[in-house]
Amino acid sequence: AVAPLGQVSELAEQLEERLFHLYGFHNELIQERLQALGEGMERVQEVQEELRHVCCSVEAAYRDLLL
Repeated sequence: AVAPLGQVSELAEQLEERLFHLYGFHNELIQERLQALGEGMERVQEVQEELRHVCCSVEAAYRDLLL
């Protein structure tokens, strides 16, 4: 038996609504993960800067010891 056109239309509408909600949910997740990634990258840069500073300090101390 063939489903009436109204039923098909209603099902299509429900499907579209579900897909829209799913898309919104996944979009939100992606945004959160991108933000977390950005924050992580900032921390990595800060640590790199600290490491550079430590290396310079060690280098300077080593030079002082040799002189």
